[in-house]
Amino acid sequence: MMRDFVAQPVVVRRLESTDRARWDAFVRTCPSGSFFHLSSWQGLIETHQGHDTYFLMAERGGEIVGVLPLAEVKSRLFGHSLASLPFCVYGGVASEDPAAIAALELEADRIAQRLGVAHLEYRNVLPRHTDWPNQDLYVTFRKRLEADEEANMAAIPRKQRAMVRKGIKNGLIASRDADVDRFFSVYADNVRRHGTPAMSRRWFAALMDAFGEDCEVMTVTTADGASLSSVLSFYFRDEILPYYAGDLPAARDLAANDFKYWSLMQRALERECKVFDYGRSKVGTGPYAFKKNWGFEPTPLAYEYRLFKRDSIPQNNPMNPKYRAFIALWQRLPLAVANRLGPMIVRNLG
Repeated sequence: MMRDFVAQPVVVRRLESTDRARWDAFVRTCPSGSFFHLSSWQGLIETHQGHDTYFLMAERGGEIVGVLPLAEVKSRLFGHSLASLPFCVYGGVASEDPAAIAALELEADRIAQRLGVAHLEYRNVLPRHTDWPNQDLYVTFRKRLEADEEANMAAIPRKQRAMVRKGIKNGLIASRDADVDRFFSVYADNVRRHGTPAMSRRWFAALMDAFGEDCEVMTVTTADGASLSSVLSFYFRDEILPYYAGDLPAARDLAANDFKYWSLMQRALERECKVFDYGRSKVGTGPYAFKKNWGFEPTPLAYEYRLFKRDSIPQNNPMNPKYRAFIALWQRLPLAVANRLGPMIVRNLG
């Protein structure tokens, strides 16, 4: 029976609404599948970011054997690209079938050339095309959680553990929010201070609506309820992924960020998670150092590029020196203005 199945040809087609349950069931069981391969990203990117998507699925004998979510980003500022997947840190093909992988990537090449994009980007976790140009700026931090709170506390390096205990001593409170209001207020202030545009409040509300219990907001406050720090996390299989976060200036002196991630580890245990995915960071930045201080070791991400109409990998990130003036200007904008303009800019970054 297995031999007959393997002998059947691989057929690639685009995702249809009636395929969503099957697509997601495949992603949740595929070893190379991630939260960012789930079908809900299609509607989120099309509706809230305004980009066309090409969610490809490979079938063999009527069964899904691979998926590849893609989105086209057209930007006068940052160029024309096809990527898997904008606004997501992991992407590329999810499949364990070599023929399906080859067929999906061949179709992606055809789409990219038909659209006339400057480059095709795969946000792979592991290398797949070692001869392609690759981005070595990003790493991810993942670590298995211990079985209980005491063991997790002991696993935190001594200096960082002292900061967690400082937050506890300061009487901070971590609570889950039913909406994104407190989170957005903290997040928007934070990214403006760092000179980068913010996603819209509607984007975060849409994430909570699309993913339900698998998307959760936690906010840290003082004992009297003043917001200090907040994080929006995703849950996938047995993993927790803190994804969007922000803090107010007062958070540092009170160790609110340290307390926040400790509280998130406690929450992960409540939900029977076994892996804490601290997420992507740029090498040499503050978030990179912060995560290392928690005892997490960086793993390079294999972002690979197929270049069609450009000679080098795009660097649409704050580390690029040519954006220094823009960052300085953005930091001086009134928050209300930054919040209004930010979504129009960030949608072009992906």
